[in-house]
Amino acid sequence: MKDFNFYAPTEIVFGRESEEQVAALVKKYGGTKVLMHYGGGSAQRSGLLDKMRSKLAEAGIEFVELGGVVPNPRISLVRKGVALCREQGVDFILAVGGGSVIDSAKAIGYGVGYEGDTWDFWAGKAVPKSCLPIGAVLTIPAAGSEMSNSCVITNDSNNDKRGINSNLCRCRFCIMNPERTFTLPVYQTAAGATDIMMHTMERYFTLHDDMTLTDALAEALLRTVKDSALEVMRNPTDYRHRAQIMWAGSLSHNDLMECGSTKDFATHKLEHELSAMFDVTHGAGLAAIWGSWARYVMPGHEARFARFAVNVMGVDNDFTDVKRTAEKGIEATERFFEMLGMPTNIRQLLGRDITDEEIEEMARRASHDGVLTLGNIRPLKRDDLVNIYKLAK
Repeated sequence: MKDFNFYAPTEIVFGRESEEQVAALVKKYGGTKVLMHYGGGSAQRSGLLDKMRSKLAEAGIEFVELGGVVPNPRISLVRKGVALCREQGVDFILAVGGGSVIDSAKAIGYGVGYEGDTWDFWAGKAVPKSCLPIGAVLTIPAAGSEMSNSCVITNDSNNDKRGINSNLCRCRFCIMNPERTFTLPVYQTAAGATDIMMHTMERYFTLHDDMTLTDALAEALLRTVKDSALEVMRNPTDYRHRAQIMWAGSLSHNDLMECGSTKDFATHKLEHELSAMFDVTHGAGLAAIWGSWARYVMPGHEARFARFAVNVMGVDNDFTDVKRTAEKGIEATERFFEMLGMPTNIRQLLGRDITDEEIEEMARRASHDGVLTLGNIRPLKRDDLVNIYKLAK
């Protein structure tokens, strides 16, 4: 078991009508002039943005707004947000939306106190030293950004998609009302459930296999999301199962699932290049690549994959053939993704064949021209990345 520190400072306010507390929470954490940051679309149509405006105004909290966040959030909008916060004297950011909105808010928070270009942090030219305090009103359970220290941004000038991690950006609070997820499109629900599971699976498949409690927590979370995702596909307004998914999204990415182990996250980094190059939905990209990654790294780690197969996917344990049990677990996971309407290869994801040239370019970017290796359970070099992309074609 690996020694670890666990830090989860975000206050969670969970349940029906929890958004009624937004103004009190902003004040509690020192906000006097707020940037309300959002995508638009569903948050506007549902009336949530109007409620946020009303609650802040009633409490005498000044605010300005910046909408327009898109999936795979862009540095160009972040730069606008930084300029707006400086111009208006903003001292608190309220993110209303899902992971893309929260990541964009974090990036703005980093940039306000920095004299250079905000992209410098993702380019490796600078390290964040400060961040405006951030609160979130979560509408899409998926990314887990509401309780994580990560922030992923895309540079729309060159399609670079990169992530950085710092505890400075952790949200002060997050409001979670599962009822706000009832109207999510089926595809978005499925992609979100996939992303949640992947955040846990990327921590579960590790070289450290003696942290019994963490493994058990991870397996329970994965089983819960798997079961609840199918239930809400049948009944979108099932509060109980929507709540399970929403809470699981936070627990999957607040580092609890890696206590005592070392995360891998190669699949995420492989997918980042897919969504950067083709602007696909992140969860769908993860589903398209995971099976190929799993088959590629499994040799030598069959017992861990077999445990996953039995304890998460419900595969019968063939004690005479651990490898076959492990393979059945991968196959069962892909069948589950298909049940959700997710792709299990790149052709299904894009609707066309990917070229060898595109694969080489993604591998080049993911490995930073061959300098970086990805992953932990099996460190992957540039040629390995090419092989996995080709397996996923």
